[in-house]
Amino acid sequence: MIDAIEIPVTRVKESKLKTLALENLPFGKYFTDHMLEAEYADGEWKSVEIKPYQPLELDPSLAALHYGQAIFEGIKAYKDAEGNAFVFRPYDNFRRFNKSAERMNMPTVPEDIFIEGMRQLIELDSNWIPSIKEHSLYIRPFMFSTDTMLGVRPSETYKFLIILSPTGPYFATPMKIAVEEQYTRAAAGGVGFSKNAGNYGGSMLAATVAKQKGYDQVLWTDAVEHKWLQEVGMMNVFFVIDNKVITPSLEEGTILAGVTRDSVIKVLKELGYTVEERKINIDELTEAYKKGTFQEAFGTGTAATIALIKELKYKDLVMQFDVDNVELAPRVKQHLTDIRDGKIADKYEWLFKI
Repeated sequence: MIDAIEIPVTRVKESKLKTLALENLPFGKYFTDHMLEAEYADGEWKSVEIKPYQPLELDPSLAALHYGQAIFEGIKAYKDAEGNAFVFRPYDNFRRFNKSAERMNMPTVPEDIFIEGMRQLIELDSNWIPSIKEHSLYIRPFMFSTDTMLGVRPSETYKFLIILSPTGPYFATPMKIAVEEQYTRAAAGGVGFSKNAGNYGGSMLAATVAKQKGYDQVLWTDAVEHKWLQEVGMMNVFFVIDNKVITPSLEEGTILAGVTRDSVIKVLKELGYTVEERKINIDELTEAYKKGTFQEAFGTGTAATIALIKELKYKDLVMQFDVDNVELAPRVKQHLTDIRDGKIADKYEWLFKI
């Protein structure tokens, strides 16, 4: 447990919550009354404060706009059946945030600012956490460079913020996915494992092309052969073949070490499933499908938690799954939900109480 820090708070005069219903909210469109902001300069973090959510005033020469030093995280807060507020595995996101910072040559954020600042911010805006099935409070910590001069070098100043957004389900329906063979998301030695803004900007064209063809997202493949599977959209991906669960390995550093991914793996093993973290080739999937042993496919991520895949297209082969009758993914999702709701003991100590 970390020591509390004194964070100055400026409260809104009147909450926006009075004009907003928390049912059926789209993802990431509405934001709570307050945000946390901190400045990095002269080698230290300073000016930490919680204040009303508001626009930022940015210089046109802002380094982040030109050279892309920008990272973020995605975390969720919930309320249990008794109305207690908690955050799911925030320390794992804190550690991953700082791994991203190191890879992007940015300063790390201290635990007291990230974790305790988040706790105080959520406590202040706790009324914004929906007590509705499949709803949550999405937490977005992010950092970007703020030097105001042109020149390709690491910035000497940065801004760190946390904003909060009440939200409903991210993917309400099962997805149709196309295997990507032209564009590349990440390569070994790159920044694929970090949650930096450029990874997401670089993914949008492939996703747009897929949507024009009737698909929701792409399944990314390696940069050399376009055969070895990485992520599905911006989520980690799992395949169930002959009752074994396979997910791409993290070893090459091309995919994100998802907190939900890790949670799903732990739950799967607890439920008695065999889980393999290894390289997996698209040909292995097509062969299994033709044999009738490819049973399920699903994505995992903070926003979606678990998103079923109903169709997976590779070249001329369209692999379809009866998502109404799959068993594994819904079982794991329910197990995670029951942990959050207090129906199953939190033996991994994933729940951080506000």
